[in-house]
Amino acid sequence: MFIPIKNTKVYEQVIEQIKGMISDGTLKRGDKLPSERDLVQQLGVSRASIREALRALDIIGLIESRQGEGNFIRESFENGLVEPLSIMFMLNESKPKEIFELRKVMEIETAALAAKRISESELEVLKDLVNKMENSNDEEIKVKIDKKFHYTIAHASGNFVIFNILNTLSTLIDAFIKDARKEILRKDKNKNTINTQHEAIYNALKEHNPGEAATVMRKHMELIDENLISSKKTVD
Repeated sequence: MFIPIKNTKVYEQVIEQIKGMISDGTLKRGDKLPSERDLVQQLGVSRASIREALRALDIIGLIESRQGEGNFIRESFENGLVEPLSIMFMLNESKPKEIFELRKVMEIETAALAAKRISESELEVLKDLVNKMENSNDEEIKVKIDKKFHYTIAHASGNFVIFNILNTLSTLIDAFIKDARKEILRKDKNKNTINTQHEAIYNALKEHNPGEAATVMRKHMELIDENLISSKKTVD
């Protein structure tokens, strides 16, 4: 199953073997890894190297450690990118605007994909969210509804990678700019505009019109972009 390792940087080679086994299908979601003792014997390396490799795999979100049970390939990867990306952005001193620019580029194409693939049940969810957004006066609730609106569109794109990356970028935006989104929705001039834009996005998706969906999503992202940056300046 495993190949003995005879080189330096041992823990990195342990990681590569496990990643390779995931890639070729030997290990699948939810599979339990051998115990540390078994890995030491099969790979011919020290327990310290095994633990270092497992710790790294846990950080990047490929495995999870369950108390008293062992180490498993993750069943869900929806939040697996958040921590390593957060660390990367902080180490590179990335600006919130850079993160949002990436999200903006992706959301526009995601809306176009969703227009082609969205289901009736997902359209019903979006319509309900649009109505709740318009009728709610609670800013914190509106923030949650707004996030779910974009989350649902990403899911409707039918692309697992896009869905997870956008979810991660949204989480990073929240981490870097605390309460900024709430400030945006608190402004009277933005409330009507955002509600109108959400309705326009929904209609484009309902009509399964990729071009229109991308256009209205671009306008929506530009509005958020402008206000996120101004909110960030206010916070600073």
